[in-house]
Amino acid sequence: MRLIFAGTPPFAAAALAALADAGHDIPLVLTQPDRPAGRGMKLTPSAVKLEAQKRGLAVAQPASLKTDEAQTLLRDAAAEVMVVAAYGLILPQAVLDLPARGCLNIHASLLPCWRGAAPIQRALLAGDAETGITIMQMDAGLDTGAMLLKSTTPISDTDTAGTLHDTLMAQGATAIVDALARLDQLTPEAQDNALATYAAKLTRDEARLDWHRPASELARAIRGYNPVPGAWTLFNGAPLKLWAARAVTGEGVPGTLLALGDQLVVATGEGALAITELQPAGAKRMTAAAFCAGHDFAPGATLGAG
Repeated sequence: MRLIFAGTPPFAAAALAALADAGHDIPLVLTQPDRPAGRGMKLTPSAVKLEAQKRGLAVAQPASLKTDEAQTLLRDAAAEVMVVAAYGLILPQAVLDLPARGCLNIHASLLPCWRGAAPIQRALLAGDAETGITIMQMDAGLDTGAMLLKSTTPISDTDTAGTLHDTLMAQGATAIVDALARLDQLTPEAQDNALATYAAKLTRDEARLDWHRPASELARAIRGYNPVPGAWTLFNGAPLKLWAARAVTGEGVPGTLLALGDQLVVATGEGALAITELQPAGAKRMTAAAFCAGHDFAPGATLGAG
């Protein structure tokens, strides 16, 4: 099938690779403009641009799809369908109407749950038992289009947002190839807006742990904010990121250190949290044992104050 592909991060690059490997004709790939990245803030191409260039595909990086120039470029590609995955730009109605068979989106949730920018993290943070991929027909709304195909995956007790992202990245690539192969047989299913939930963009402020919450919720938050933005607290007035922890039995004033050693055990609003991996400000990730060995802890020391 002749298609335009639009996407930016690695999640999208995996789908582009799968579509190309499946033999689809891809006359045009859209991705966001190169952005400054790294310590030197050097202009860096997106994962989709790198994948397209590796395969010799034409790449365009318009700052907006609302211009006549961008829409002419899309029109000239004469595609049957446009596949969109984590592109990052709004598609105006004029663009949605261009492909003869419409625009399909690869969304990393089981719609109508978790419409929006951070569906992977929100599903994990909410304690959902499962999530998945939805291939949907795009319309002018925010992830509100009719659904063509769903693929489900369980969320394990050890999943982080990072591991779940990688699972769904592979699942999304498989799902879009399957959807295009069966496009004539798939029946669009309208979403039930009454069941919709919204996956707001993550912020650093919300990733600060509240030690009055139950330990089970805090352990889930640490997994849900891993790797970005990273769950954090304060220790001696400085930020301390927490990367791995589990809920254990224990009680005390929330935020108080209960035990030190191979793990840092902290009292919470319900139970205790055993931290096994963390990262002080300006340092690399380390085990709790290494952190404890390098610090002196006063009796009754706490996390979170400052």
